[in-house]
Amino acid sequence: MIWKVLSYPRYRLASLPTPMERASRLSRELGVNLLIKRDDVMELCLGGNKVRKLEFIVADALSKGCDVLITRGATHSNHVRLTAAAARKAGLEAYAVITPPGSTATQGNILLDKLLGARLVYVDRVEEADEEMARLAEELRSKGRRPYVIPVGGASELGVMGYALASLEILQQSLSYGVKPDYIVHATGTGATQAGLVLGLKMLRASDVKVIGISNGRKASELTPRLVKLFNSTARALDIDIEASEEDFTVYDEYSFGGYGAITSEVVDIMKYVARTEGIPLDPVYTAKAMYGLIDLVRRGAIKGGSTVVFIHTGGSPISFQYAAEVEKYL
Repeated sequence: MIWKVLSYPRYRLASLPTPMERASRLSRELGVNLLIKRDDVMELCLGGNKVRKLEFIVADALSKGCDVLITRGATHSNHVRLTAAAARKAGLEAYAVITPPGSTATQGNILLDKLLGARLVYVDRVEEADEEMARLAEELRSKGRRPYVIPVGGASELGVMGYALASLEILQQSLSYGVKPDYIVHATGTGATQAGLVLGLKMLRASDVKVIGISNGRKASELTPRLVKLFNSTARALDIDIEASEEDFTVYDEYSFGGYGAITSEVVDIMKYVARTEGIPLDPVYTAKAMYGLIDLVRRGAIKGGSTVVFIHTGGSPISFQYAAEVEKYL
């Protein structure tokens, strides 16, 4: 069934597959076989998981004759950065509605957004963002432009398809190490990555691989219905006769350390630990919290000792520079 995803048009933004490396020292210390899928290593503007989603989304925008992309995200948004970069790559303009939390100083992702020429529109409340995107789209249409609105995080059916394909990539690369994953762990927020992984594994008849999402802020009770909706709407778009329920999704929401964007000593300790053990930088908003969750789940026995675990590094390196002052407090 995975061929149905391959039949959709894509605008190539990265050379795939991204690398997968064995974290030898972490594996020994944790007592699991830990593989890290490096989706932070891509050509497009420092990479990240949104690139896979944008390949399908940008292709759709171009097929509809659009000339400007509109999306939204927090001040440190990787999605906004990569949408702006993808737009420029495709000869389009980009507008982004920027919401709290975080500093709006010109550093990290905000600096890159501005270098890319994204038009940034700031609002005071997250709840205002979708309405502001709609207003911008209408204003641009009145000027003869052809805007394409992308939901936050690229959380749409097309975005889900990006990680449905990634599940095939993960299984193939794991086989090159002579293993099949028991678990895939990643940071989950707007839901397209996790919905795509579960969908792809179902299409590949590999549902025994357990996908674990570590929420970066949303409660599991809020996120799980969103995942079900994204999965099922994508399956319908692909004309695939499979359906998901809440039981298909595993989300842990106890590792946000005070909520989305909150940075604590525990988060920075994990950043230091992984950097000093494997030489891999994690960011304080997404990947460090996801790795903290992975390590704690291993120690609790929720992830079984001796199992093979794939950790998806979803990117976000610029965020560490954007929050340097907060991170430095705990170095």
